Amino acid sequence: MKFFSGFSLRDESYLFNDYIDESLYTVCGFSYGAIKALDHVIKELKSGKRVDRLQLFSPAFFQNTDKKFKKLQLMAYTKNKQQYLSQFLKGCFYPYKLKIVQNIQTKKEELEELLYYEWKYSELEALQNKDVIIEVYLGGKDSIVDALASKRFFINHSTVTLVNDANHFLQTK
Repeated sequence: MKFFSGFSLRDESYLFNDYIDESLYTVCGFSYGAIKALDHVIKELKSGKRVDRLQLFSPAFFQNTDKKFKKLQLMAYTKNKQQYLSQFLKGCFYPYKLKIVQNIQTKKEELEELLYYEWKYSELEALQNKDVIIEVYLGGKDSIVDALASKRFFINHSTVTLVNDANHFLQTK
């Protein structure tokens, strides 16, 4: 199993132990890491490697947000990176208690990629045509992404699990 971490994070895969398929042929990604996981699977398949399952945990899905929201996020990040990241993490765990996660250095370009990334049906369909099982897990109390908009987007090309009482990290307490 290969896991791609969320924006500004590392080694948070333990938070998803209840969901992760530990197979050698599974690729997982959380939030921003879901984007990286999808890109990785596409490259692996093009190079003839085997991938059976793609698991996307709270994928960073901002296609339904307006440009003003995205610009405000980038401005806040640029103005005070530490404060932005602190508020971001609180939002990820809301409405539950903040858990310990490890942070890494981030770049504005990564946040831009996360906010402006366009998920494509054609890429998901191509994976399905190569027999890759796509699973999407969403938290019903996610305050970072719009879980219902994400569900509507992914539902035709994956198995979508909406954990009603879960936050962005899919935690329920």
